[in-house]
Amino acid sequence: MKKEILLEGLCCGNCAAKIERESNNIDGVKSAVVDFISTKLIMEIDNPSKQNTIIEKIKEIVKIIEPDVNVIVLESKSKISKEHNQEHEHGNSNKADIIKFTVGAAIFGVAIATKFPNAVELILYLISYVIVGGKVVFRALNNIRRGQVFDENFLMSIATIGAFFIGEYAEGVAVMLFYQIGEIFQGIAVNRSRKSITALMDIRPDFANLKIGDELRKIDPEEVCIGDIIVVKPGEKVPLDGKVIEGNSMVDTSALTGESVPREVVVGDDILGGVINKNGLLTIEVQKEFGDSTVAKILDLVQNASSKKAPTENFITKFARYYTPVVVFAAVALAVIPPLIIEGATFSQWLYRALAFLVVSCPCALVVSIPLGFFGGIGGASRNGILVKGGNYLEALNNVEIVVFDKTGTLTKGVFKVTDVKPQKNISKDELIGFAAHAESYSNHPIATSIVSAYGKEIDKDLIKDYEEISGHGVKVIVEGKEVLAGNNKLMSKENIPFEQFESIGTVVHIAVDKKYVGYIVISDEIKEDSAKVVKALKAIGVKKTVMLTGDNKTVGSKVAKELGLDEVHAELLPDQKVEKLELLDKEKSSKGKLIFVGDGINDAPVLARADIGIAMGGVGSDAAIEAADVVIMTDEPSKIATAIKIAKKTRTIVMQNIVFSLGIKAIILVLVAMGLGTMWEAVFGDVGVTLIAVLNSMRAMKNN
Repeated sequence: MKKEILLEGLCCGNCAAKIERESNNIDGVKSAVVDFISTKLIMEIDNPSKQNTIIEKIKEIVKIIEPDVNVIVLESKSKISKEHNQEHEHGNSNKADIIKFTVGAAIFGVAIATKFPNAVELILYLISYVIVGGKVVFRALNNIRRGQVFDENFLMSIATIGAFFIGEYAEGVAVMLFYQIGEIFQGIAVNRSRKSITALMDIRPDFANLKIGDELRKIDPEEVCIGDIIVVKPGEKVPLDGKVIEGNSMVDTSALTGESVPREVVVGDDILGGVINKNGLLTIEVQKEFGDSTVAKILDLVQNASSKKAPTENFITKFARYYTPVVVFAAVALAVIPPLIIEGATFSQWLYRALAFLVVSCPCALVVSIPLGFFGGIGGASRNGILVKGGNYLEALNNVEIVVFDKTGTLTKGVFKVTDVKPQKNISKDELIGFAAHAESYSNHPIATSIVSAYGKEIDKDLIKDYEEISGHGVKVIVEGKEVLAGNNKLMSKENIPFEQFESIGTVVHIAVDKKYVGYIVISDEIKEDSAKVVKALKAIGVKKTVMLTGDNKTVGSKVAKELGLDEVHAELLPDQKVEKLELLDKEKSSKGKLIFVGDGINDAPVLARADIGIAMGGVGSDAAIEAADVVIMTDEPSKIATAIKIAKKTRTIVMQNIVFSLGIKAIILVLVAMGLGTMWEAVFGDVGVTLIAVLNSMRAMKNN
């Protein structure tokens, strides 16, 4: 059983990691992940009967670690998305806290600016400290009582109270003041980052105009049933998947596909929820309930993407767990050992250095900015019509060595079309295709329908007699008294008709009339416009090998591969043989290398599942694609695969910048403080300042230019 709990107001990444760790230790919880971006705790529970007990324990854990966070149990998808999109204000940024902070800062200002007797000065500093930092000290004491020692509340309390003990009253209050200012700005930056990311996927429709008789009633999309009629006015979002039964309009599909150019919809067209109606009035018959609609699946996919953590995120969470205690013990050693072994060293001097050492040790910069960086990359990819199902897949895209493509529907359009008509001297092109169209008019095969479509005229079935389908060969039919044969090489050989034999990139249909060969028609599956572009782009960004696996014949497969510049092609494969070929290719990559399989997501599910990263093409409207793949390309453009890898590389660069910058600055300040060259002011920058800069840097991952 899956359960989701909203942790409203959660802004501390370190606390999020602690809540996750403690939740995983609860009896009956199979797995628990805190999604810091959406502030949700996502749990898998072994025994549903224990869920109430588990939820009560979760509330206790959150109360211990983050008393100001509200725990809200989410019951429905509707509530998830509504709660998800609300603004989670940072605990310190409400009016009461700002007023308290202002009063405390004013008293501190008076104490610094005016000369008072020492006793009065101390009282003013203490009053200021209690107003500004009392909450932090109270939290630290509560946490210590409950066994939660090493957190930022403890570090700040020890450092600032210690400053009072060694007579540095002003510095003790000032450090707490600047810590609280940093916390406010950090909260604002985190919230803004969250809002920017969720705004990229703000596709959830707020209402549907349900048509009842001649009246329109505005209702929640979840209340609409299959078969209901809805009306979408210009400027409104289409709320559910359906079919246009009246009206025509241009629709903006950019939120789903990343395509900036609007496309036209007319009567009879399918339309997806989440697109925006630009100009016309559309009447739509609903074909899917909201929970099964494309927009709901995409929202659920994107909202849960950050719960699948990248290896770097998991490493940072573990690192932070051990890093803080190590620094605390180092600070204790710094306070105690030098005064004992260095001649002339005073205890107060080294205690001050140790206290500043503590301030800088909080790992928040890493545990906040890293998940924001990854989800920023996921959000930026979604704006380009690329849905990545988790930070783990986004990180894996950095190490792609082999890309394996399916052919039909992936590199080609999957739509058969007449590409060549070759009549003999005694017949015209129109006559040749006319005979073929009449012969194939009773068949529903894609090749037959493409010939009928190319003919483009209405077929008089009264002219056709004695229709006979010859299995594996073609058809024999009488058209206006003439015997017409339409089929492959085998049919011509069977009927002893001399014909022209050659290799073609498409399927060849030979035509004979009254036992005389009159020409042939070539039907091809067209290569997509940007298929060649993706092969070049993948080579340019370091992919070592590009391969095509297809069930089509060797001639077609080889010609397509040659035209696109692929390294290898394997044709005439059944689905299970594709898996076997993929496993052989998998052995060619390095230990850290990754193999991508790109398919249409419907008949390639086994291969998509077997690959390190499965990418489904043409995901719009394809439930199978969204379910089977790790990455879904919402358009039919193979070039988006290269875009996804570029976004992954940029995201990793930003994440690594944050790691190096955060640890580098902290290391420098720790050394300076230990040598007596740094003060608590630099230490505060090393904590909240570095966190703020890292969070702002993470927001760059959302932009892909």
